[in-house]
Formats: sequence, C-alpha cells, structure tokens
Amino acid sequence: MELKHRILIVDDHALLRAGLRSLIAQDPNFEVVGEAENGLDAIRAVGQLNPHLVLMDLSMPSMNGSEALTEIKRRYPDVRVLVMTLHKTEDHVRASLKAGADGYILKDSTPEEFRVALGSVLRGKTYLSMDVSAHVVNGYLGGGTSSGARSAYESLTHREREVLKLVAEGKSNKGIAEILSLSVKTVEKHRSNLMAKLDLHNASGLTAYAIEKGLIVQ
Repeated sequence: MELKHRILIVDDHALLRAGLRSLIAQDPNFEVVGEAENGLDAIRAVGQLNPHLVLMDLSMPSMNGSEALTEIKRRYPDVRVLVMTLHKTEDHVRASLKAGADGYILKDSTPEEFRVALGSVLRGKTYLSMDVSAHVVNGYLGGGTSSGARSAYESLTHREREVLKLVAEGKSNKGIAEILSLSVKTVEKHRSNLMAKLDLHNASGLTAYAIEKGLIVQ
C-alpha cells in the first residue's frame, strides 16, 4: 500500500485551514496530519508530526511564516515547505526563496494550480505561482539585466551550468552524477562553486536563477 504524503497546514485563519483540509482530502495521495496558527506552533508541530510538506502562510502572530520557515529548514532540512500567501511582491518572493521555501503559491490560485504545486514540491521541484514568476524572472537577483548578474553567469563553466540546470530540475547530487557520468563528490564541488559564484545558498535560489536565465521552462 502506497504511503500518503503527510501535510501540515499553517495559517492563522481557521476558515482557510478548514477549506484547505477539505481540498486536500479530495486527493487520496495526501493526508493532513495537523494544523498550526502561528510560526512557533508550526515548528513544534513539525517536530511532533513529521510531515512531508508544510503549507506556510507568511503573515501570522507570535512568529511570522518567514521566520518559522527559516527555523524549520534549519532543524528539518528534508521537510518541504510550500508558501501560500496573498503577497505577490518581489520582496516577499525573494525573501521566501532565500529562507528555503520549496514553492510559492498565491491564495487566489485555482484548486487545479494548488494540486500541481503540491505535487511538484513533493517531487522535489521548486514551484512558483504563475502570477509571481514574472517578479522572480525580472528582479530576483536585483535585476537580471545588470552587468553584475551577467558577469556572474558568464563566470560559470559549461559543467557548472549543466549542474545548475539539473539542480533546478529537481535532480539530486547522485542523479546529476549519473546523468553527467561524474562522481557525487565532483558534483558536490561543482554545486559548491556555482553557489559561491552566484551568491546563492539553496536549491530554491538556484532554481529561480535558472528560470531567470531561461535554462528551464516554468
């Protein structure tokens, strides 16, 4: 029997949590294992309930979603986090991705897009709502047309660009090693080098950068 994906809902509005729980229950592959109404409770719930994915609002009392996201990723790096918010500004998107978010979707998205986002994030990919993708593409690193952004990209070797593309596609270091016929250690070195050159520190940031450069299609 295939195990269900365990989901924790974090939002300070009880009605929205109930709606999300109902929507998620329609898919037999998903299971809501708990709810939290602020960031502090969310961190505790992740430790107690071991979810595969956290649906995280950004604007909450006690501790906001961005702070909770950072702490959850620090303590439980394998837990996937999909931000679900009303905020669509570039600053909010950028801050969430830098904090380690694996996806970013707007609360006014359709149920169909919500299901796609859940599936994508649980498969190890980074999902950006269509309405915010343009913000990331146009300004994630302070403006993709700046000379600094161009020179950073141009400093990457051909192999580093290949690794960047595969990371953005959700491939693991082992998977990349198999595709490129390299050792895992060599892939880790290439990945470390390109992160240093681009001043990016997680897969979400690399994915956003790859989208900006047209290396993958969102």
